[in-house]
Amino acid sequence: MSRIDAKLAELGITLPAAPAPAANYVPFTRTGNMVWISGQISNGSDGLIKGKLGADMDVDAGAAAARACALSIIAQAKLACGGDLDRVVQVIKLVGFVNSTADFVDQPKVINGASDLMVAVFGDAGRHARSAVSAVSLPLGVAVEIEAVIEVGPVLTDR
Repeated sequence: MSRIDAKLAELGITLPAAPAPAANYVPFTRTGNMVWISGQISNGSDGLIKGKLGADMDVDAGAAAARACALSIIAQAKLACGGDLDRVVQVIKLVGFVNSTADFVDQPKVINGASDLMVAVFGDAGRHARSAVSAVSLPLGVAVEIEAVIEVGPVLTDR
């Protein structure tokens, strides 16, 4: 078991299957050591996590939706790394979009749901640059969408 898989187990986390694209794009693109992960929408075990922050969803529910996005990001990263999350060198950047009302100002608190998970799973390698912005709507009415840039290393052979 890899170090990161052990950390996920310790945290009681089971990764979802890496979501398939819903339109004409790929779930991630790798160039050199960088993996660019397409926006992952808030989707949980009961289906899409929908809502508008500041209207029918509070910050805690929004942070849980962002955490769900982060789980999908990690699942995509695992796929991009050939199943070996120990190849993640650094989470470089997250860009979080929050479906929110015009007067909602706690987008950073919502996206913390994803940021906190990245640090819990990857430690210092999970600390990243970030944007947290409002959107008047998101695909399928979801509450949150997050994209990521992750640096990966070569296949590790000595564990």
